[in-house]
Amino acid sequence: MGKLLIVGTVAFDAIETPFGKTDKILGGAATFIGLAASQFDVDAAIVSVVGDDFPQEYLDLFSNRDLDISSLEIVPGGKTFFWKGKYHNDLNVRDTLVTELNVLADFSPVVPVGYKDADVVMLGNLHPGIQMSVINQMEKRPKLIILDTMNFWMDNSLQELLEVIKHIDVLALNDEEARQLTGEYSLVKAAQKISEMGPKYVVIKKGEHGALLFYKEQVFFAPALPLEEVFDPTGAGDTFAGGFSGYLASTVDVTFENLKNAIIHGSNLASFCVEKFGTERLLDLERQEVNQRLHQFKALTQFDIELQ
Repeated sequence: MGKLLIVGTVAFDAIETPFGKTDKILGGAATFIGLAASQFDVDAAIVSVVGDDFPQEYLDLFSNRDLDISSLEIVPGGKTFFWKGKYHNDLNVRDTLVTELNVLADFSPVVPVGYKDADVVMLGNLHPGIQMSVINQMEKRPKLIILDTMNFWMDNSLQELLEVIKHIDVLALNDEEARQLTGEYSLVKAAQKISEMGPKYVVIKKGEHGALLFYKEQVFFAPALPLEEVFDPTGAGDTFAGGFSGYLASTVDVTFENLKNAIIHGSNLASFCVEKFGTERLLDLERQEVNQRLHQFKALTQFDIELQ
């Protein structure tokens, strides 16, 4: 069992989709990453910040899944980060209605002493300066540093983002972000350019069309499982990241072959996340269901072919 350090937002979300809407519910990148990673035999800690409006039941929820929250800072009198969004009939399109940074505006992460030697560091979507400060706190070079980012940081903090990208092993981003970062429409060319920036591996997420893993001249493609219903895509990318990083930390194997397995495990857990609002589906997930769906992934991608 390896150690996994998770850094990202713990937040409140309010979500509206064509299928319904919620009041404030549990959300945030680190939340989805942590819940997904807890599906594996891994020693994981969450580094984040919330206000004292954050319910004890949510804190207990993390602890009950053996997630170390000793570095989840609670700011007295502070309010927790809040995001409100509305999805359209095409669930790939959403409008951000409200973003309240609240305590996140002054967040300065402190890596817990017991995780400064973590095997895998999963840097969730945050300001690149915060991500860099976490890397600088590590006592030894992790076996793998994974970074998730978004176009907002490319627009507003590009130089800081490029600096942190130099120090990581895996960059995870979606196809639109990969094209923006590199100016290349071809995802193969985009991945090559990103590799030249520093990362050994590049993961390009394509939502309902799966994910691509690039390593040197090698490419691996993991499909997304065709689902009858997609209820709420919020957190799917972070759930993917949690499954990906959690599996790698549990196996402590960072070879290209094992990253392929990690991509499938990440895609598998993300397929559950979208079936209900927010974290709801991840909270009632049974190991038997996870394994059963892994077999579906295997059937989806495995075939015999006779070559002439």
